[in-house]
Amino acid sequence: MRTLNMITLLLIIVGGLDWLLIGLFQFDPIGLLLGGSGAILSRIIYTLIGISALWQLLPLFGAVHLSDAEARIKRSNIDRP
Repeated sequence: MRTLNMITLLLIIVGGLDWLLIGLFQFDPIGLLLGGSGAILSRIIYTLIGISALWQLLPLFGAVHLSDAEARIKRSNIDRP
């Protein structure tokens, strides 16, 4: 799970930087590298970035429903081998 979380976090960062460059300079590096924003490979990468964002939302919703003490206990149990 830790590896999956790291991959999804990396994809979210790449997507965020892509949107930063689009917003500031109207420059889409993912689209440029992969054949345009409408190219199938670009659309696959954009889809993976979106799925990664959804994946990273799951722990957020779990933490919202737990109290602070329960969340701390749950996190400490995850860190144990």
